[in-house]
Amino acid sequence: MAKGKVRKLPKTECCVSKKRCERCPLRMLKEGTLPDGYTVRKRKLVRVDGKKVTKKRLKKAA
Repeated sequence: MAKGKVRKLPKTECCVSKKRCERCPLRMLKEGTLPDGYTVRKRKLVRVDGKKVTKKRLKKAA
């Protein structure tokens, strides 16, 4: 495994915790750390092109 910073993958849905967890898609969107091609709608992680969000594709994008 390469030595470097591992990017955290966002959760597929916001858990609505009061302090917002590190992997919260809303928090990542605000910080600009969400992978390219992804956005958040109605507290759920979605792809901009409308395709289904899968963990395999998400790992590839990050």
